[in-house]
Amino acid sequence: MRRLLHGLTHLNRGLERCLHWLLLALLFGFIALIVYQIVSRNLPLMPRLYWTEEFSRFAFQWMIMLGTAIGVLHADHFVLEAFPRGSRASLVTRWIRDLSCLAVGLIFVIHGKDFALSGLRREATASGLSMIYVYSAFSVSGLLIILFSAQRLLHALLDGVPRMEASLDTPDAVEEALEAHAGHGDELDPSLSSTDGRTP
Repeated sequence: MRRLLHGLTHLNRGLERCLHWLLLALLFGFIALIVYQIVSRNLPLMPRLYWTEEFSRFAFQWMIMLGTAIGVLHADHFVLEAFPRGSRASLVTRWIRDLSCLAVGLIFVIHGKDFALSGLRREATASGLSMIYVYSAFSVSGLLIILFSAQRLLHALLDGVPRMEASLDTPDAVEEALEAHAGHGDELDPSLSSTDGRTP
């Protein structure tokens, strides 16, 4: 099991590195296409390329789906703390959270396959691009979510949820600030109080 976790961690680290570069490329492409659309509407000399609107929309869809997968790996999605951290109820809900992400990934892969294949029968209006390249975003995202959720669950099974979260979760800036403040204690500035114990 430990060897499986090591291999999965190594694989996911490489996938995450590739996803970061791919997401950067999609973001810059998205911005460039949007800027071109704005400029071409105001400068008659520039040709109106209608496919830029489609490609910017497709890039945005892929960014959402791939970013969702990375969010699962680091628990960056929206989380509502319903129970005190460290309680048994909190531990159970965190297990449910990661198992639910795994279930969503499975749904994306199973049903996303048919959705992607339906794109073979459809083409984008302006560019003529086969829609399978757009519809397959769900299947790809689902596969990544499964891999990332499996790493989290296996890590939690072997080392416990707190150690897994400390290793994988994105640090909470607010929580870190509160812990740092608690470590310094509630020291009062002497200049804020007078000698008789009353504030000026």
